[in-house]
Amino acid sequence: MKIAILGTRGVPPRYGGFETFAAELGTRLVARGHEVTVYCRDVIPSVARDLGGVSRAPHTQVPRYARDDMWLGIRRIVLPAIRHKYLETVSHTFLSALDALRRDFDVILLCNAANAFVLPLLRGARLPVAINVDGIERRRRKWNVLGRAWYAIGESFAVRFANRIIADAQVIARYYREKYDADPVTIAYGADFPPESDSDVLQRLRLKAQNYILYVSRFEPENNPLEVVLAYEKLDKAPPLVMVGAGLYAKDLVAELQRHASDRVLFPGALYGIDYRTLQRNAMIYVQATEVGGTHPAMIEAMASGGCVLAHDTTENREVGGDSVGYFQLRPAETLSGVLVGWLSDAAKRETMRKAARARAGERYRWDQVTAAYEKLLSELVR
Repeated sequence: MKIAILGTRGVPPRYGGFETFAAELGTRLVARGHEVTVYCRDVIPSVARDLGGVSRAPHTQVPRYARDDMWLGIRRIVLPAIRHKYLETVSHTFLSALDALRRDFDVILLCNAANAFVLPLLRGARLPVAINVDGIERRRRKWNVLGRAWYAIGESFAVRFANRIIADAQVIARYYREKYDADPVTIAYGADFPPESDSDVLQRLRLKAQNYILYVSRFEPENNPLEVVLAYEKLDKAPPLVMVGAGLYAKDLVAELQRHASDRVLFPGALYGIDYRTLQRNAMIYVQATEVGGTHPAMIEAMASGGCVLAHDTTENREVGGDSVGYFQLRPAETLSGVLVGWLSDAAKRETMRKAARARAGERYRWDQVTAAYEKLLSELVR
């Protein structure tokens, strides 16, 4: 099949879950003999500008790639985007859809319900399209009334115009069934880590293996980075807290986080590849504080790496973690600091949960399984 993936920032992955998804799925589909094209944005944001001066690790400028080239067998088509919180994604997806119309793709995989507005255009050209709707994005606190309305329209467009809706968690699929009487297929994300040696990121950050707490997420209000820092600062003699992430469109939040940077609270920026995986593998405790979304890639990657995971007590996180992770509340009362105290003092419990999380991830979140499910679905659409 000739497959196009639209709606992400592109590959190589340098931003979030959808970019990792496009890379992991795309390379595996290529290995299975398919031609995969990923539409990419013309500038990948620089990590350095988001937390300037806070990091102990040197920032690396993400290289600017040629406009059209190959990456690990995936063809990249690079198009511009309007650099604005509300326009970047939709402007790039619109240009990507127009470009896709003049090519001979067999099937389109569209990411993010915000991009569903291009579905009538693609379907009008008789292109079969599956859409991964992500979480219930209109519940994110970062969106104003217009942003939430746009996502609500996107949900209805996905139901009406897509050939298939894909949810990454049962709770998301249930939402679409109950609200729209739709019939989504549920395909989770994968969380395989390649066999490799650690990078030197621990030395650069002056950390010791199994002696730091890790948080990974974009710095946005509904991901609660500030709440995690404030809960951590209530602890005495706790190992360092490493806050991995950046905030392109949350400048006030990033500025507030900067005021908490210290020898105990580290902000190395947004890390990817082997540095990111090294931090996951060697963390004493991983904290997942998101309150919106389905299957969060960083959480299942922490589980797969053998991490001891504490997650915000949401329906989505419960579905992912089951009994293999611990849970905490942030509202109306904050319980994270108390849960951390208990887990930091109980090495046996941490080891038990670490083994359980790795086993659960191995059973449920494997990229080969995910790829097989997508290959089957896309093949059915082409036929």
